[in-house]
Amino acid sequence: MATCRRGNKWGVNVRAAAGAAARASIPGLVMLVLAASAAFAGGGETTSGLPIPRFVSIKTDRVNVRGGPDKDHDVAWIYTRVGWPVEITAEFENWRRIRDSDGTEGWVYHSLLSGKRTAVVQLKAKTDLAPLHAKPDAQSAVTAQLQSGVLGSVKSCSGLWCRLVGEGYDGFIEQNRLWGVYPDEKIE
Repeated sequence: MATCRRGNKWGVNVRAAAGAAARASIPGLVMLVLAASAAFAGGGETTSGLPIPRFVSIKTDRVNVRGGPDKDHDVAWIYTRVGWPVEITAEFENWRRIRDSDGTEGWVYHSLLSGKRTAVVQLKAKTDLAPLHAKPDAQSAVTAQLQSGVLGSVKSCSGLWCRLVGEGYDGFIEQNRLWGVYPDEKIE
């Protein structure tokens, strides 16, 4: 900090001017920090222009999930299952913070994610089975029984029922039995 005497040649107290400048820049700094944290946390405008949160799926058979949004962060774990649904909870430049069905979060490079909608059957007990119906109606014929952890492609959702297609099955399941779609979400 500069030291000055009263009545310097500029006619101002440098300390007072420096303090005023700092006070004036605080609101600007606060606004900058708030804007950056909103983008980082998923609020306001996003890098992609898409809403947050949103569901996507894993695009390749090897996706590194990192502790932060750049390659300097350590790999926390690796996804090895193509199509696994994840939820984007934040964006930072080309990086996406994702959360999986277990609630685990980490950062993934955007090109390793797909907009293809998938869902996994999620039941209270691992031994429970979820009926897959021929029509979006609990009274319609049951075409299959799906275990917790079964992965499928979401073809449509009405807000109550989703058409789920996978290897060896195609039918309708109650939407609340899936992780990878939001309650009451409609998909066409």
